Amino acid sequence: MAQESKLIDVCPIQGVIDIVSKKWALLIVGVLGNSPHMRYNNIMRELRGISPKTLADTLKQLRDSGIVKKQSFNEIPPRVEYSLTKDGEKLRDAIIPVINWAVDRSSHKDCIILQSIASRSTRRTA
Repeated sequence: MAQESKLIDVCPIQGVIDIVSKKWALLIVGVLGNSPHMRYNNIMRELRGISPKTLADTLKQLRDSGIVKKQSFNEIPPRVEYSLTKDGEKLRDAIIPVINWAVDRSSHKDCIILQSIASRSTRRTA
């Protein structure tokens, strides 16, 4: 029994679930994948309803997990841009079918966030 517990603790899927189970994480990955890089306020505009604190916290968690990278430019005023890492791009490619599934089955056909991610993903892969 103790051996089973150790196997579950080191299972790589646990880390993935910890990352993608955050409320806004997959939507942030989807939105960032629509553009080579985005500024914080642009992400806020795309994700209507997310609070600034939640966005900042989730971006930090995604950065710490190697999904998102943050690039700061030494300019006045300072400029910061976010983009997906190679792992982030792979994650986005993996979740596009889930996003398309959600759009297809949703009764909320007017969800701009999902429509934006789904429509841009089909253009990108076509």
